[in-house]
Amino acid sequence: MASFYQFLLPCSGFSVAKSTSDIPHDQSTVASHLWAALQSFIASDASFRSRPLYLTGESYAGKYVPSIGYYILKQNAIVLSRLIINLKGVAIGNGLTHPVVQVATYANSAYFTGLINVKQKVYMEILQDEAVKLTLAEKWDDASDARATILNYLQNVTGLATLYDMTKSKPYQTEVLSVFLNKQEVQEALGVTEKIRWEECSDQVDEAFHADIMKSTKYMVEELVRKTRVLLYQGIYDLQDGVVSTEAWMRQMNWDGLEEFLEAKRKVWKVDGELFGYVQRFMNLSHAVISGSGHLVPTDRGSSAQAMIEDWVMQKGLFGSSEEKAVKRVVMQKGLILLTFNLFEIELR
Repeated sequence: MASFYQFLLPCSGFSVAKSTSDIPHDQSTVASHLWAALQSFIASDASFRSRPLYLTGESYAGKYVPSIGYYILKQNAIVLSRLIINLKGVAIGNGLTHPVVQVATYANSAYFTGLINVKQKVYMEILQDEAVKLTLAEKWDDASDARATILNYLQNVTGLATLYDMTKSKPYQTEVLSVFLNKQEVQEALGVTEKIRWEECSDQVDEAFHADIMKSTKYMVEELVRKTRVLLYQGIYDLQDGVVSTEAWMRQMNWDGLEEFLEAKRKVWKVDGELFGYVQRFMNLSHAVISGSGHLVPTDRGSSAQAMIEDWVMQKGLFGSSEEKAVKRVVMQKGLILLTFNLFEIELR
């Protein structure tokens, strides 16, 4: 029996701040807020403390999922046993995790899909070099602006409806979520006690995190893959935070199993004869590429997303092995908690 819950990031969704200065500006603050929220949540039911916990998220979750996962590992080492959180794994979809490497992949992604020509590719590489230079110099605001310049250029020269999915004729139609969540009866059912308007993308939160965008959480993922299980997945049509972008920083991971992972076979993943994508795995690290999907995998391919998460958590099929059956049985008997973090809080460009 699995329990599924969705958490909202501080100052996103229905959460509030007394003033803009109270909005978190960095991942360490986000992690401390989420730790407090998790402790409150787990304390609400005595059975939650021992259950295996899996954290998931997409897009900017490439930052805050590693951040809270890393924070949990560090806190578990120093807190009283009654406060330990039983973290077992994290899953990140189409994430921005190590921007200094990811920002340098945009030109290749666009060029090798036929969306730009050589001249445009060369110009993009000049822009990318500037973004990398500013990041390495830790000029965080300027580096974030440089990344935005690249993405705006790519959007303009390709004419795509969205860089998040090069096959779409319209951007993701996420407005329906805002309409739904701003209904009085829905807010009452969710226990929203204050009069709050749901915002899909907050300009105030965007501004607060502007200097955070180009900072890396790769070292946090490296620590997590040593001590828990990590799933990185991407929809194949995402030009911004897609497969090429993710694989570029994965190849630079400081992890003892990296060489074996890179040598592992990338396997075709089918369910009932339908192609769902491709999976590569070694020990604690799994990488899945989802066919027919862009940036938001659950939106584009809900059945693939469900099958992927279930198989990964239960260590089944391409996400597990015969040697892990004992682990799988323990998880199934004890129950688990799967927390996904709201992915509509901010759209950082």
